[in-house]
Amino acid sequence: MSEEAELPIEVDVQTVNAMQQQNEQFILLDVREQNEYDIAKIDGSLLIPMSELRLRIEELEPNQNERIVVHCHHGGRSMQVTRALRQRGYDKAQNMAGGIDAWSQDIDASVPRY
Repeated sequence: MSEEAELPIEVDVQTVNAMQQQNEQFILLDVREQNEYDIAKIDGSLLIPMSELRLRIEELEPNQNERIVVHCHHGGRSMQVTRALRQRGYDKAQNMAGGIDAWSQDIDASVPRY
């Protein structure tokens, strides 16, 4: 894929897992709330709850041109955040379809479901 090609707005958990296994550089952005993160998280993820994103968006600015994979519980909040990031010029932001629930079912059963 050339750098010019636009990334699809959604990516599946298998692709994200493969990206991790291949040590690809990307931000795994968790937009769930702290209490959800305390129950279950994906190693290496960065927690910025959707409710705090407007106040904390500058934390992502150094990574604006990098791939950012956004996830939540099932994929609804993270899709909203992905669209908002893309509108702000984060062209490589992608939603992880199915969220951490799909991750737990398909990739890592040690991640609790809730």
